[in-house]
Amino acid sequence: MSENIQEANLTEIRERFSHDRYAGFLNPHIEQVRDGYALCVANITDNMLNAVGSVMGGVYFTLSDFAFAVASNWNKPTTVSLSSHITFLSVPKGNRLIAEARCIKEGKTTCYYIVDVCDDTGSIITSTTMNGFIKR
Repeated sequence: MSENIQEANLTEIRERFSHDRYAGFLNPHIEQVRDGYALCVANITDNMLNAVGSVMGGVYFTLSDFAFAVASNWNKPTTVSLSSHITFLSVPKGNRLIAEARCIKEGKTTCYYIVDVCDDTGSIITSTTMNGFIKR
């Protein structure tokens, strides 16, 4: 997809996914999309922190799930998650979380994605594998 077409569609894609009320508490921003790919960013805020002052694990999972939803649904039939596995690798040192969802395999009814979350210093924080069911 050319950059001009992508930019025209990016506004529509952002509008469509702005209706995701649960992920909305992260205020995620869709920065890039292409076939089987999405890059989504969220600023770390105080309401994302747990009792010890670290980002709550559910924040990473929600951002990963949101990036998966964007990557697997923006230009395709509805895809829903079948299973997910998150691995926590580090804690963020920056102020932003960046989720990059990449399709590894897509079949007729299932797909497999890897979603990595990094901070804005480039440190990888989590890696999530996600299987999806494609409703055709």
